[in-house]
Amino acid sequence: MENSTRTRSFVTRGRKTEAQQRALDELWPTYGVDLGEAALDLDEVFGRKAPRVVEIGFGNGENLLALAALYPERDFLGVEVHGSGVGHALNEAHVRGLTNIRVIRHDAVEVLDEHLQAASVDEVLLFFPDPWPKNRHRSRRLVQPEFAQLVVRVLKPSGVFRLATDWEDYAEHMLTVLDAAPGLVNAAGERGFVERPADRPVTRFERRGERLGHAIKDLEYRPTAHP
Repeated sequence: MENSTRTRSFVTRGRKTEAQQRALDELWPTYGVDLGEAALDLDEVFGRKAPRVVEIGFGNGENLLALAALYPERDFLGVEVHGSGVGHALNEAHVRGLTNIRVIRHDAVEVLDEHLQAASVDEVLLFFPDPWPKNRHRSRRLVQPEFAQLVVRVLKPSGVFRLATDWEDYAEHMLTVLDAAPGLVNAAGERGFVERPADRPVTRFERRGERLGHAIKDLEYRPTAHP
């Protein structure tokens, strides 16, 4: 993939507080993952073998932290570009004593394409990504055919790809792209949505959508090779 010409799905924004910057400075050696030329060995990153969950665009870490606390037997790798959210998540992971979280501060597309090994992940989570609602910005939406193939590449055959959005138009866009994606099958059937997973915490993004009267849509896809 030609990263130099690709339309990115994000713009860097948000100012870090002193506490968030301090967390980045002091806690990165514990929770942060620095990227090199070779793909990551996740057993080495986490220091053990365990089911692996990758959350893309975790915001301030609400979902990532809650799931890591709920499932200590699983490892959670969060990918986020915004320093304020990363700093907040690092600080909270430290305060809560969570040891099964690691964080990458980098473009998620490049992480999936270049830095994760094929068939190395049990779940990929994409909850409430930026909907880019204006027509002229639709190309910035993260869920595109090329992105779907990167998810297929990193998922294990028994893996699952979970998504949620409060924008009806984006939900329909997700269905159109992912139902047509080679290597993925909609767990709810063609053009179908799933029930909200019981273990998905209600984050501030979801609460904001509900206040605005938006319907929350959950989607779930599995590799076609799923046993």
